[in-house]
Amino acid sequence: MKRNSIWALLLVIIPTVMAQEPTDSGEILKRLDRLEEQNRQIMEEIKALREQLAASATTAETEPAAAPLEERVAVQERRTADLDESKVGAEHKLPVQLTGTVLFNAFSNGRYSGGQLDPVVAAPVAGQSNAGGTLRQSIIGFRFDGPEILGGAKTSGTLLLDLFGGSGSDLNQLVRLRIATLDIAWKNTTLSFGQQKPIIAPRDPDSLAQVGVSPLTGAGNLWLWAPQFRVEQRLALGEQSGLRAQLGVYQTNEAVDDVPSPYAGTVSPARPALQGRFEWWGQYGERRFEFAPGFHLSDSHVAGITVPSRIFTVDWLIRPFRAIDFTGAFFNGENTAVVGGLRQGIAFSPWDLPRATHSTGGWAQLAVRATPRISFHFYGGQQDDHNSDFGYGHAIGKNQAYAGNIMYRLGSNLLTSFEISRVRTTYLQSDTTRNTHYDLALAYLF
Repeated sequence: MKRNSIWALLLVIIPTVMAQEPTDSGEILKRLDRLEEQNRQIMEEIKALREQLAASATTAETEPAAAPLEERVAVQERRTADLDESKVGAEHKLPVQLTGTVLFNAFSNGRYSGGQLDPVVAAPVAGQSNAGGTLRQSIIGFRFDGPEILGGAKTSGTLLLDLFGGSGSDLNQLVRLRIATLDIAWKNTTLSFGQQKPIIAPRDPDSLAQVGVSPLTGAGNLWLWAPQFRVEQRLALGEQSGLRAQLGVYQTNEAVDDVPSPYAGTVSPARPALQGRFEWWGQYGERRFEFAPGFHLSDSHVAGITVPSRIFTVDWLIRPFRAIDFTGAFFNGENTAVVGGLRQGIAFSPWDLPRATHSTGGWAQLAVRATPRISFHFYGGQQDDHNSDFGYGHAIGKNQAYAGNIMYRLGSNLLTSFEISRVRTTYLQSDTTRNTHYDLALAYLF
């Protein structure tokens, strides 16, 4: 019975298996075909990758390897900076930067201007009032950085020119040298050669009206740009204060304006002077204070006689708040014309003996920065020459000037200002005369 059941089961299973075998074999063949297709694609991709690797290896043999990202960024920044600094090329490939100011002044003067654009003294006799516009006070300059020399000293320099030379007529405005310096600077010491303001008078009031000469020339500001050599030594007194000592040789400009004509040819045109200035400074947050005494020593030669020039000075900066600056200078001495005072440093007695004119003077300015765009400046000064030094002649006993202006920054490099100033001059054997000056300025800084 059992044997018959087994055969019956086999008769059922065998046909079923034989019927399913072709179906399972077909599926297997399809799978094999798909695997072969995938293998073929993989081999093609491997071949392509090998070709790319071979090409990369050839390039690597002929070109240097790419630098890290940080190095490439640093190189690009240096190239950009070099391009910016090299807008003006130099023969020796040193970076030269073009700088300056295109300055337009529209002005009006009273009857005692003496025909000047912005007179430093009021004329003794009334004339015609005048008004007009000018670009003569525009400045063209260059700044350069040189190589490191002498133990890591950095070399740099400045050259500033203007158009204030010539007669001032429309077609007679000549280029004139203002300031030129060559500096060699170490960490705490600087050597400077060039033409600058006197060491004893580094500060100026803020004005766009009087740029051809420094503001308050002849009224307390010793300004005369002249050739000189100076050495500066800096000393830190902690993190918030320090000392700056300057000592140098300054070439004086000997005044012959008031020397009687028989003796004008006997005046030495230039003499060396010893100047020194010693500044203490302190910085306490936004507050800053500077105080600096100074001295000038030289001798003028006229008619075979030595006339001394001895001047004591002091200048300062007081910034009690971020928005307020109080600056100024004071001087006392004799024969101040050689550094930019009134051109009467030498007086002649009734017996035609030359002697030094004694002078006292100074100036001060209050600057208020109301906003980042608007600032106000109020300044004034005087020079008072001792009347007893003048035996005769049409000398100036005292010259005073005062002014106020508002400056508005139209853009990052565009300024405009309006200024009113007045000069008051007292002549010893005449009256006191006055001249009022109005000035509207537009300046483009580049």
